[in-house]
Amino acid sequence: MTAPNELRLLPWSSSDGKPCYLSTNDKAGYMSRLADNIESIQLGTATELLEHASDTLNDPDTGPEDLRVLMKELTGALRDVLRVATSRGHLLTASQPHHPETVSATSAHP
Repeated sequence: MTAPNELRLLPWSSSDGKPCYLSTNDKAGYMSRLADNIESIQLGTATELLEHASDTLNDPDTGPEDLRVLMKELTGALRDVLRVATSRGHLLTASQPHHPETVSATSAHP
């Protein structure tokens, strides 16, 4: 099993809105691949939504209700992207070997 600080934040929440985590040593396992695929979909959706938002904001006929819907969609996409970024940041930190601080060249030897 992975150490507690190496749990992967999954790209979905529990039914009561709490974060879900995966503990596994198998980075290519079913749940890891499922999480990777969902993250990819979420990032793709955010990219498409950003393009849609640009078009909507540049359209002079866009009304307040259209903007309200757009803001709701952007908020959801931003939440997903932040979860992906947090998860991937934790994965990067957990996968990097810990190196003790190195002594600088100026203080190592005269």
